[in-house]
Amino acid sequence: MLDIKYIRENLEICKQAAKNKNREVDWDKLLRLDEKRRELIGKIEERRAKRNEISKFHPPAGGSNKIQNPNDQKEEGRKLRDEIKELEEELKTVERDYNELMLTVPNVPDPIVPIGKDASGNKEVKKWGEPKSVSGWDFAPLDHIELMKRLDLVDFDRGVKVGGFRTYFLKNEGVLLEMAVLTYTLQKLVKKGYIPLIAPSLVKDFTLVGNGQFPWGREEVYALEKDEVYLAGTAEVPVTAYYADEILLEKDLPKKFVAFSPCFRREAGSYGKDTRGLYRLHQFNKIEQVIINLNDYESSIACHEELLQNSEEVLQDLKLPYRVMLMCTGDMGEPQVKKYDVETWMPKREAYGETMSNSFMGEFQARRLNIRYRARDGVKFAHTLNNTAVASPRILIAILENYQQADGSVLVPEVLRDFVGKERIEEK
Repeated sequence: MLDIKYIRENLEICKQAAKNKNREVDWDKLLRLDEKRRELIGKIEERRAKRNEISKFHPPAGGSNKIQNPNDQKEEGRKLRDEIKELEEELKTVERDYNELMLTVPNVPDPIVPIGKDASGNKEVKKWGEPKSVSGWDFAPLDHIELMKRLDLVDFDRGVKVGGFRTYFLKNEGVLLEMAVLTYTLQKLVKKGYIPLIAPSLVKDFTLVGNGQFPWGREEVYALEKDEVYLAGTAEVPVTAYYADEILLEKDLPKKFVAFSPCFRREAGSYGKDTRGLYRLHQFNKIEQVIINLNDYESSIACHEELLQNSEEVLQDLKLPYRVMLMCTGDMGEPQVKKYDVETWMPKREAYGETMSNSFMGEFQARRLNIRYRARDGVKFAHTLNNTAVASPRILIAILENYQQADGSVLVPEVLRDFVGKERIEEK
């Protein structure tokens, strides 16, 4: 969340940011509640100070002080106590409404972020590799669905039978290929000094509020209501909350993590989109990068570029063509200050498909999760960043379609061959 002091002092900037992110905020009510909250806090502190003064006062014998009678002191103390209790109850109600409204305020994007209503406003900033259209092949290429069925790498029908729509069984070399690309990426980042984690997919409510998915994206999350937990859609959720309500030391930052986790998404807003194949699923596996950094803008922007470079290196190692998109205000998400999407070429789509998302959040998540660090000039909220290093099986679409051969086989990317145990996947 944003600092309320920042909101008061930069109200028009905050209003424009919410408008550009297609979000409505009841600014008048928020500011009224903030004013009332401060007023009540002032009254409570005033009465507590007066009560403390009374409790410490011992009138001298024969003095002329107004409060000489101990009974008068007690009565005044009781009156102040009751007033404080009444004010505290009122404050509790005001703060509940105030906090709910504060959670609806989106972050303010970096000035470099393009303004746009939706994905059409995103800006391409980089390309790597030579994407090959279907017409450029010397044979008729297949899509990943047909390839995987022919090579016995997936079973969609039994997946749907067992788990319902958008579920699947990976099989044979499909399993080995997924484990290979996940393991390769994990090891690559561990060698760069990132701390490896296997993150829980079961998370409490505060983690989703903290990372900014709640209140906006609640319909996307699977809820296990009986146990009061949720299934996380990304390791960003548990890993960013790792230091919730803790105070770290400046010298220990940045903290860099690389985490594996199964991920779960309801895809509630994607009816009719990508209904075939492995592109949009309810369950998948992911290697996620998370950085907890100092509250230093330039340093965090450098971390953001580092995360992007890590993802690019993975795709370059796999020799997969891709492009980097700077996301516009209407497509970047509520918590982000700046966001890149990395899209990998998928031949049968005749288009790039998103495979990585790279986000810088400023102190937005850290405020919601109360992640701070002790600096020389006081205690500060940290900055948080995250990026998909690789997610599967979506990355398998790009690998299979780009590496398919005229005889129907699929070459295994060179960097994955030791993991898979073969150079080529062929029909059984």
